[in-house]
Amino acid sequence: MPADTVTTATRSRMMAAVKGKNTKPELAIRSALHRRGFRFRLHRKDLPGKPDLVFAGRCAVIFVHGCFWHGHDCHLFRWPGSREDFWRDKIGKNIERDQLQHQALSETGWRIGTVWECALKGKTRLPLESVADQCATWLKSDIKILEVSGDQTRATV
Repeated sequence: MPADTVTTATRSRMMAAVKGKNTKPELAIRSALHRRGFRFRLHRKDLPGKPDLVFAGRCAVIFVHGCFWHGHDCHLFRWPGSREDFWRDKIGKNIERDQLQHQALSETGWRIGTVWECALKGKTRLPLESVADQCATWLKSDIKILEVSGDQTRATV
């Protein structure tokens, strides 16, 4: 197992600074959709997973997921070299929790959109306006599922 390149205190401080909401990708999507005239609520605690954006009138939610924390299969995700069991367990539980939350939302009639971090960052990033256009088109439609990542967009009826 490779040794960490920083001290335990430094690593702890770095990990404590990681935010769960109001991240840069989330703020970018929120701003772009707001400019397009969409109004939404943020992080509704009464919905499974506390979706990042909730469009109640359209019965739609959007999650803006970080590729590392949600185990996305893209160039931004790679398994850490240290504490492998801890990270596999943690990220595995995040993926499982995401699936359960999506199922619960879907069963209660919500449409679910997911924008992955790699759609807005890294070598496969798309222009923000393109990602926002895809979200806006989806919000105006009856399509149940939208997934936007840097290398593909998937919509499921």
